Amino acid sequence: METVSQQNAAPLRPTAKKQRSRRGLTWGSSSLLVILLLYFVAIAYPLFWMVMNSLKESSEIFSDSWALPTQWLFENYVTAWEQGISAYFLNSVIVTSLTCFLTVLLSALGAYGLTRFSFRGKRLVLILILGGLMLSPQVSLIPLYKLIQSLGLFNTYWALIIPYVAYRLPFTVLLIRAHFLTIPKEIEEAAYMDGCSGFSVFTRIFLPLSTPILLTSALLTAYFSWNEFLFSIIFIDDNKLKTIPSGLMAFRDMLQTDWGVLLAGLTISALPIILLFLFMQKYFVRGLTSGGIKG
Repeated sequence: METVSQQNAAPLRPTAKKQRSRRGLTWGSSSLLVILLLYFVAIAYPLFWMVMNSLKESSEIFSDSWALPTQWLFENYVTAWEQGISAYFLNSVIVTSLTCFLTVLLSALGAYGLTRFSFRGKRLVLILILGGLMLSPQVSLIPLYKLIQSLGLFNTYWALIIPYVAYRLPFTVLLIRAHFLTIPKEIEEAAYMDGCSGFSVFTRIFLPLSTPILLTSALLTAYFSWNEFLFSIIFIDDNKLKTIPSGLMAFRDMLQTDWGVLLAGLTISALPIILLFLFMQKYFVRGLTSGGIKG
């Protein structure tokens, strides 16, 4: 009986090949975990350093910037907010919100036209949009500055909003177009049979089915416009209209700079985008992968 039971139990034991395979998987998972952990530390530690030093005095930052604060100066954030970050923050919110709204709206309309309508020159339009990805904002800075001056947009919010929208349109159009190509045409045809117009199909079918990619486009546009520095220091001279990236330059003094207050302002400026990525990461991943089949 013992011999028979041992023979029956023998096939249940894992073979040496399976054991080696399991060890390989365990080793590979551990290596990947270590790599991801190191990558997280490389990304997170500079943010941690900025937050820790924003709670110090300037002398303590220069003496030992890698240590925890001996005295936690939370009033640095109050000082930064009262010295102008509040106004810069509001300006950034206005510019970023309008930029995101116009960019996503125009991109969605353009992507809808490129995917669902046939017209002469359609390929040429698509090539021009692709060519827009190769245009660098720095190259067109001088003619763009003259154009904004001639249109009377200098020192207004629109001096930033219009260039931001123009430079984000090519990428967001292609991103949303890739998702629109995955929407079955049968749904569109059924909507037309029910009496919907082309615009109704766009608003009632395409937009609701494309929420992840639209939020992804808005998030990437917000990241660009919130942190943009070059246009904000050239097209805006009025301190009341400056956004956070250019407004923080006022915190630097030629003779003495309160680095604790400056780092507190940088922390305040980085916080909204970090929170957006944290709360919208599910939609961000879904949006980037939704158009990966067709392009």
